[in-house]
Amino acid sequence: MTDLQQKPLTDILEKASALKKRIALPEATDPRVLKAVAELHERQICVPVLTGDAGEISKAAKAHGITLSSGIEIAEPGSSDHTAAFASKLYEARKHKGLTEEAAAELAGQPLWFANFMLDAGLTDGTLAGSVHTTGDVIRSALQTVGVREKGGMLSSCFLMILQDGSRVTYADCGVIPYPDEPTLAGIAVDAALSHQKLTGEEPKVAMLSFSTKGSARHERVALVTEATRLAKDRRPDLLIDGELQFDAAFVADIGLRKAPESPLKGAANVFIFPNLDAGNIAYKITERVGGAVALGPILQGLAKPVNDLSRGCSVNDIVLMSAVTALLSEA
Repeated sequence: MTDLQQKPLTDILEKASALKKRIALPEATDPRVLKAVAELHERQICVPVLTGDAGEISKAAKAHGITLSSGIEIAEPGSSDHTAAFASKLYEARKHKGLTEEAAAELAGQPLWFANFMLDAGLTDGTLAGSVHTTGDVIRSALQTVGVREKGGMLSSCFLMILQDGSRVTYADCGVIPYPDEPTLAGIAVDAALSHQKLTGEEPKVAMLSFSTKGSARHERVALVTEATRLAKDRRPDLLIDGELQFDAAFVADIGLRKAPESPLKGAANVFIFPNLDAGNIAYKITERVGGAVALGPILQGLAKPVNDLSRGCSVNDIVLMSAVTALLSEA
């Protein structure tokens, strides 16, 4: 990591610290989570809330030589007054799908589900999980507790990429929706723009990417991106969105002027919307591994309240940073 890349990361941590958001971390016996929570508490980046059995958490901390301050909150599903109400709510919502009262009670008592129910009830501001649970587990729980936004809600993801020169760009979707149709791609674009704005404070400049720039090629996949661009503009005319564009025309000023002289982006896009998951996932990994970028994500978007997913190979620093990201995304 370069010194220039460190500053944007420090900015994220400092902005989160000022918000004092309560972030639930349900994988509370994972030593990486415990170390991260100790750091989050000490540096006051957020107010971490561990969910799980206090005895098991204490035992895990002791086994790994981690000292947890007495000021760190632990929410225990097994002794909480909220657990029965959470179970009842889940049963009523899912009984038509065959969920029994016993199964609802068992789920509501699991730390991940309990954490997300706390978020849904307004007892916390965000949830971060995935060091132990699979992405599927995290998403499934989020959808059945917090749910998607009432208006235009649709689950997708983005990555905040910190480039070697310290500049920040957002890539979407790189982790959830394989082959979006036109309305879905438009929704991804709008949500990624808003995510970029919350995380960086910058005006989002959104490029809808294709292998064609402004009609240089004709193909059904190009037509899909062109129509998605139109829909995204109609949905949020206040946002700067343009396409279809090749990456170089969206990112390099002089190429943008040659290939797309009428584009309002002028080769200065900072939010890049890929036409499918193949392109997005490959692109973020090339940018990270070959381009030396720092990749923060996957950041889930479109939910009613922020729930974020970690890689099961995550580091302590990843958990600290993604806790801060989750805090920033909780702002209205």
